[in-house]
Amino acid sequence: MKIIFRSGLLIALGLLVAPAAGQNIFPGDQQFNRNSHDLPLTGASLNQGNLPPEINAGQPGNQDYAIRLEALEKAFADKAEADKKKASKLPSLEIVGRIHLDVWDFAHASPGIGFYENPTTGVDPESRIAFRRIRFTFRGDVTETMHYRYDLEFASPQNPQYRDAYIGFSDLPILQTVRIGNQKRPQGLDHLNSSNDNVFLERPMVIEAFNEDARRIGIASYGVSDDEVYNWRFGAYNLDNTQATGAYIGDSFQMSGNARLASTPWYDDCSGGRGYFHWGISGMFARPDGDDTSLDSNVNEAFFRTRAEGRSSRRWVDTGAIAGAERYEILGLESLLNVGPLQIVSEYQGNWVQRDNNTEVFLHGTYVYVAYTLTGEHIPFDRRTGTIGHLQPFENFFMVNRCCGGHGGGWGAWQAGIRYSYLDLTDDNIAGGVGENVTLALNWIWSKNAKWQFNYVHGEIDQHAPVGGFTDGNYSIFGTRFMIYW
Repeated sequence: MKIIFRSGLLIALGLLVAPAAGQNIFPGDQQFNRNSHDLPLTGASLNQGNLPPEINAGQPGNQDYAIRLEALEKAFADKAEADKKKASKLPSLEIVGRIHLDVWDFAHASPGIGFYENPTTGVDPESRIAFRRIRFTFRGDVTETMHYRYDLEFASPQNPQYRDAYIGFSDLPILQTVRIGNQKRPQGLDHLNSSNDNVFLERPMVIEAFNEDARRIGIASYGVSDDEVYNWRFGAYNLDNTQATGAYIGDSFQMSGNARLASTPWYDDCSGGRGYFHWGISGMFARPDGDDTSLDSNVNEAFFRTRAEGRSSRRWVDTGAIAGAERYEILGLESLLNVGPLQIVSEYQGNWVQRDNNTEVFLHGTYVYVAYTLTGEHIPFDRRTGTIGHLQPFENFFMVNRCCGGHGGGWGAWQAGIRYSYLDLTDDNIAGGVGENVTLALNWIWSKNAKWQFNYVHGEIDQHAPVGGFTDGNYSIFGTRFMIYW
C-alpha cells in the first residue's frame, strides 16, 4: 500500500511540474517553464517498477523529486495533525470587526430635496460626521460540522443592533450547508458583497430599495459545485426587519421565498484569479399583509424605499406601504467581468406587486459601474460564494524615517470608479419617485484591511408624490469614509 501511495504522489508530482498549455495573458504574472529534468511518468512504468532514472533519489542532481515527495507527505501528516488539534479545541471562538467613519457634505439640494428630507420645514439636508459601522463579529465552530455567527452593531450607541445571528450545519447531504437565524437574503450581488469590499460608499438605489438592509430571520441552504463553477442559495424568510426590535409580532406571518443561482464560467487560475466572468440570477416570492389595520401588531411589509446613495436622514425615494398588496415577485439579473485591474459590473431588478383590486404595479431599477485599479492590482473573487473579496495592494501604505537619513515608504493601491444608477418607484397610483444619479469614486487602499474612500454623487428625482408642493429635485453630495476591518 505504501508503494502504491508513493506512486500516486509521484504521478501527482509529475502533473504539477508539467508545463502550462498556453501563454499567460496577464503581464508580470508567474510563468511555468519545463526544466530539462521534468519527464512524464506513465502508469505502465510505475506498475513495472521501472521509474525513470531521473526520479531515483540516489541519482546525483535529481534530489528535487525526493524533496518534493517528502514535502507532500509532510503536508498530509501536518493536515491530519492540525485537524486533530482543531477538534480538541472545539467549541471555538474568533472575534473580527470593522470601523467605518463617514463625513458627508450635501453641497447642493434644490427645494424639492429639502422637503423630501424635512417634509414639514423643507430645510436642506445637513452635513454630518458619523460612524457608519462599528461592528464586532463573534464566530466559530461548535463541532466539526456545526458553526455559529453573531454580529453586534454599535454605530448608534443608544440603540445597539444585531446583524448576522445564526447557527449553521455543514457537510450535509444534498443541502451542503444550512443556516437558521438572521442572515442575508440572496437578492443582489452588491448586497451579498461585504461593505468592506465594495467600490462605492453606499449600495445602488435598486439594491437597497428591493432588499432594504438585506438580513431577515429565516432558514437557508448554501451550496457549491465540486469544480466551483456554480454556487447557489435558497431559503424562506420573514419579511420584517427585526435587527432593532429582536422579534416579529403579528398574526399575519409575512414570508418570502428567495433563491439565487450564480456561476463563474471563466476564472483564470494561472494568474491567481486576475481574470474572471460571473453571472447570476435571483428571485423572490413574497406574501405581505396588504390589508393590515391599526389593530394589527405587524405592519404591511410591501413598501420600497431608499436613500439617494448618500447618508441622508430620510429616504427620498419611497412608495410608502402599498395598500392591498397581496404578493410581489422580484427577478434579479447580475453580471461581472474582471480583466486584471479593470472591473465592470451591472445588475437589473424588476418587481411586480399584485393588489387585491386586481391591479399590478411594476417597479424596477438598474446600475452599472466601471472600476479600475490604477496601481495594477485586481479585485479578487470568491467562487464558492459568488462575491468579491479584499483587494491586496502590491505594497502597503507606510512612511518611515530611514536610518541613513531621509524618508521611505509605500503608497498602497489606488482605484477609481464611476457608477450610473437608476430606480423607478412610480407606476399607476404609486408615486414613490424616479431617481437617477452618477457617482464618481476614488479609493486609496492602505492595506488588505484598511482604506480611505471618496465619492461624489450628482443626481435628480422626479415623478414623486408632491411634498411641500414639489414633485422633483436635484442634488450634489460629497462623501468620504475611513475604514479598518480585521
